[in-house]
Amino acid sequence: MIRRLFVLPVCVFAILFGVAAPGAQQSGTLITGTVVDGALSPLAGASITLERQAVVVSRTTSDAEGRFTFRNVAPGDYRVRATHRSAPTLIRDFRVQAGAAAIKLPLVMAPAVEVGKASQPADMASPNAPPPIATTAAASARVISGAMAGGRAGGGQPYFEDRERYAPIDPNRFQDTRNQPLSTFGADVDTASYANVRRFLSSGQLPPSDAVRVEELLNYFHPDYAQPRDGRPMALTTEVAACPWAPSHRLVLIGARARAAAPQTREGRSIVLLLDVSGSMAPADRLPLIKTALGLFVDTLNPDDRMAIVTYAGSSGVALAPTPVRRRDVIQRAIANLTAGGSTNGAQGIVTAYRLAREAFIPGGVNRVMLATDGDFNVGVTSERDLVRLIERERESGVFLSILGVGQGNLNDSALEQMANKGNGHYVYLDSLQEARRVLLYETDATLETVAKDVKFQVEFNPAAVAAWKLIGYENRLLADKDFNNDRKDGGEMGAGHTVTVLYEVVPAGVEWAGGGESEGRPTVDPLKYQPDATAIERPGRPRDTSGDWLTVKARYKQPDGDVSALLEQAVRSGGPVRHLPFASAVAEFGLMLRRGTTDAGRWDALVRRVNALNVSPALATDKAGFGELVETARGLARLQRPH
Repeated sequence: MIRRLFVLPVCVFAILFGVAAPGAQQSGTLITGTVVDGALSPLAGASITLERQAVVVSRTTSDAEGRFTFRNVAPGDYRVRATHRSAPTLIRDFRVQAGAAAIKLPLVMAPAVEVGKASQPADMASPNAPPPIATTAAASARVISGAMAGGRAGGGQPYFEDRERYAPIDPNRFQDTRNQPLSTFGADVDTASYANVRRFLSSGQLPPSDAVRVEELLNYFHPDYAQPRDGRPMALTTEVAACPWAPSHRLVLIGARARAAAPQTREGRSIVLLLDVSGSMAPADRLPLIKTALGLFVDTLNPDDRMAIVTYAGSSGVALAPTPVRRRDVIQRAIANLTAGGSTNGAQGIVTAYRLAREAFIPGGVNRVMLATDGDFNVGVTSERDLVRLIERERESGVFLSILGVGQGNLNDSALEQMANKGNGHYVYLDSLQEARRVLLYETDATLETVAKDVKFQVEFNPAAVAAWKLIGYENRLLADKDFNNDRKDGGEMGAGHTVTVLYEVVPAGVEWAGGGESEGRPTVDPLKYQPDATAIERPGRPRDTSGDWLTVKARYKQPDGDVSALLEQAVRSGGPVRHLPFASAVAEFGLMLRRGTTDAGRWDALVRRVNALNVSPALATDKAGFGELVETARGLARLQRPH
């Protein structure tokens, strides 16, 4: 009897206050978070207390990386209290929604940043701040001088006027299927390259080859691929057809589509706009364009969404504290008052923006920093490597980073792409107000709301059907084969309604081909499906497949707040309906010809005819017309460059 009286209060306590009784099944919400100081440096040894109705229900201590965890938390309203010897006590209230498997809870222990005042430099705000970073060219970057003339510089400093930086692209080559049957890479939904290419062509110049990322040209368009089913956030579509530029070869299309936004389950959106207001942003195609676009963007948001504005030039400051969008007049006035001038302390601006995003974080909601800049970072925290490490650490907090690139002549495309990739966001380039409207008005959900993160693909080719294969594009997203099953390795993110298009050029078995790509030794990966593998262990119940499959495509993804990936798998055979490949192949060939600097008039004429003859879905009709104009413009410019 005594034992029963003792157990009953414990169970009641667990029901009322969200604590698992001893031996209870773990079925509540997992809360993970990090605690940092004002410079975003992790705070180890912080005491984190979880309270409900003024009762302490759990207590933990942050580890060396500032991480903490609460398990099996019941739905309800909570208060978290964080204390540390070197920072003021932090108290935050939040809600755990019923049905949430996991939520993020990032904390920052520092005095609030004063609105309208420049914040302290990162190296002065805390003894644990990251070291200053000097502005240097990334070792892997090429400097494009005279970019508007399409010229290249052999060296020199990267941040002079009329110079643009693009990461070098080493084009993928054919791989022998028997030596290299696997292809592994991360998803990419960036579209910056397409708009940037359009900017070059519209100004009467062919783009530098490294400015042409074929995957971003493909992913600029949104085909009506199959919708996700069974509650999954994404679905796959596959097609196989002839290759227009190599008739004996075949093209394989893999299309992925993310689910649309679900307003009824959205907890809210907290957006921190990080705006470059340095002197280089004064021209009409930079800050004035951004201000006009943001004025329109605000009108697309929900009244309960929150927006804040951080600006940076010589120093950074908060131009607008987190403000409910219902106060649109206050937000619009803050945008209208922005002016450009001074040098560019971009890295300190990023620290301030992430700090504010942590303070305004909505558990279970959409939390994003949106950076608008030409990428001309020239003072302050500078080493791109250290800056990227900061962004990688902050993405784990649940705050993602998207980048809006603008301007010409000094566009730091290389740095902006890398930052967006590491920040679990995507990178777009705004070459006009029309493009800004497309990104910020018509694709608002895709821009803001991630529905699948760390998306990775792995394709296994069957040597009985495919002699050789080549991935078109995605050169800067390639992964080691072993990284596919490793959930600690980063992939790409897909926003609500986003599509990803992947093309492989394959050589069917029996067709001769030149080359054959060198194979590389790989660590153990998934057992191969179509050929013997002495290093792999056969999986029970899954004998080797000798059917007519050409390949099998697998995709892994995580939920936005999750840390464990789920798997999609689909076998692909030749034949079947072909709806999307004709348009995708035209876009890919356009990109490949631009990248190679093709001046063959016959090839350009053939591509123009093929684009004009394409039948596309109504969803692509307008985009197809614009694409056709670009192809014709490129054809004319290529003719001017032919030797006479």
